[in-house]
Amino acid sequence: MRLATLDHAGPDGVLVVISQDGERYAPVPGHPTLLGALEQWASAESAIARVVERLAEGGGQALAGQKLAAPLPRTWQWLDASAYPSHRLLMERLFGVAAPAEGRPLMYQGLSHRFLSATEDAAFPSEDGGIDFEGEFGVITDFVPMGTRAEDASKHIRLIVQINDWSLRAIAPIEMKTGFGWIQAKPACSLAPYAISPDALGDDWRDGRVQLPLRVWWNGALFGAPEGGHMEYGFHELIAHAAATRDLCAGTLIGSGTVSNSNFREVGSSCIAERRGIELLDSEAITTPFMAFGDTLRMAAGREGQESPFGAIDQRVVRADI
Repeated sequence: MRLATLDHAGPDGVLVVISQDGERYAPVPGHPTLLGALEQWASAESAIARVVERLAEGGGQALAGQKLAAPLPRTWQWLDASAYPSHRLLMERLFGVAAPAEGRPLMYQGLSHRFLSATEDAAFPSEDGGIDFEGEFGVITDFVPMGTRAEDASKHIRLIVQINDWSLRAIAPIEMKTGFGWIQAKPACSLAPYAISPDALGDDWRDGRVQLPLRVWWNGALFGAPEGGHMEYGFHELIAHAAATRDLCAGTLIGSGTVSNSNFREVGSSCIAERRGIELLDSEAITTPFMAFGDTLRMAAGREGQESPFGAIDQRVVRADI
């Protein structure tokens, strides 16, 4: 199944199912929002399945001309990990941060009361913050009981999403040194337009990982296409880590962290900071700047010539009106 949210009728929008050809949509009776559906998943899943059948028979309305919000415009909890070892190594080089404890994933709790749509301008107060994109994958869960083990966690993954985790790199080292979490360095993230069920990925969903490259273009030029499957910890293991001492509410969104591969010189990167770390390794001189107002960004998961199952993120960086 492929779900989206129409951008009207309040901050949570209207939940809709998208047809397989991506041309039509239909709402879900009794479940007007995705967050509400996740909180009542047993009944919502059946209702969504009926809408999928209706769309397969040619029903629904034309999607063209409809404005989409993020598939989950806001939720109760956003937890972001750093599950790619090559990215962590480069960040250690760039920022001088210590490696995590052995066998323990890195994870922080971020802003969840708003997610930008895939085409919404990303506004920042200044270019001096070191504006950077971070391409990620994420999963959305139903209710996860405290103490859920990794081997049991996959059944709680209801949807998979593609994320642009905006970051302000000049602020991040300052906040890291406090020993507390990020606030100013982590503004609202963006989500690609479609949230999809794991089965919709077929063989591209294995071992709790999205087995697709995440292709990133900055100002129209291909910046990187790292493979998503190289996570040290799969999403089932990240869920178990997050649920070790607390329940996870329905609608919890967990991110993979910046998609990265050990052969980064060949496949490129999904964030600027990583490219700068590579430059520091190779020549001890950083030449790639961070983003400027007017810059554009596109992210789409999938192999070359393949349509992204999540749709694409297409955004522009602008000055905030403050």
